[in-house]
Amino acid sequence: MALVARTYRGSVPDLEHHGRIAVSDWDGNILFHYGDPCALTFARSGAKPMQAVALCESGALEEYGITPQELAVICASHNGQPEHVALVDGILRKAGLSAQDLLCGAQYPIHEETKRDMIRRGLPPDCLHCDCSGKHAGMLLTAKHYGEDLSAYANPDSPTQQRIIQIICHLCGCSPQEIIQAVDGCGVPVHALPLFKLAQGYARMSRPDALGEVRSRAVSQIVCAMTEYPFEVAGTGRLCTALMRSFGSRLFSKSGAGSFYGIGLRDRGIGIAVKLEDGCSEFMPGVVLELLTQLGVISRAEWSQLEDCWDPNIYNHHRQIVGHREIRFSLCPK
Repeated sequence: MALVARTYRGSVPDLEHHGRIAVSDWDGNILFHYGDPCALTFARSGAKPMQAVALCESGALEEYGITPQELAVICASHNGQPEHVALVDGILRKAGLSAQDLLCGAQYPIHEETKRDMIRRGLPPDCLHCDCSGKHAGMLLTAKHYGEDLSAYANPDSPTQQRIIQIICHLCGCSPQEIIQAVDGCGVPVHALPLFKLAQGYARMSRPDALGEVRSRAVSQIVCAMTEYPFEVAGTGRLCTALMRSFGSRLFSKSGAGSFYGIGLRDRGIGIAVKLEDGCSEFMPGVVLELLTQLGVISRAEWSQLEDCWDPNIYNHHRQIVGHREIRFSLCPK
């Protein structure tokens, strides 16, 4: 496995973290890599921008008056902060639906302050606070627009999920037989492909003009919504929000559980997919910053814009620095 980061306790190496990176162009050519770019990888929530294409192409956005801000939360793994919950609730109400129609499962919010507030008030976890509630709301709207069974939209063989499979195949340049499906934490299918194919999907979303008129418009709506409303895509203290808030004119990005990260370099037809093998997502901001610097997308001086997301120092309970995290990789040209 390829070493991407190391933790030091004092001056002594303590822990090693491994991963893989693929940088692909619109046609799926590997431009740069680190580790195995062909390893089978689950995109997890990194597929949400692709999954939202089905909603945008259906006509449901127009039928229910869904705004770009609401579309951003449909693409989100949101914190469950009050702003996120209000947006998802509003989306459902526009379609005559409610939280009871969501099949994502009940969850406390990711955002710790909001979670503690709910617990203090004696409130149980619920579907609206689930980080995937926006995605599920989008799937529900698509199914309702087409007059399909709303209780079945999460099933792998449902029309909702079959449309999504076809879209992922088009964007990632693969056949349905190449996609390995399992079940995500929120109950809908999750998709695995070789890492460079997932990067290809982000590459195609970054230059949608070549996707055909309908798909191009849908992808452009998604990318513009995510970069215009980065808070809605994640929330306070999250990498996606900070990265697009600072560099959204250059890129769009989306995290996935299990330390997956996807980035599209806007208008360049270049996509990036990252997987940290041990799922230690605390290293992802440092890896992403180093990666974008090596590719010349950002300068090292611009790292300071994400200092709230990446501090290489390790602190003890007294807030004394007792070690540090070191990012260690160099991209290899193919």
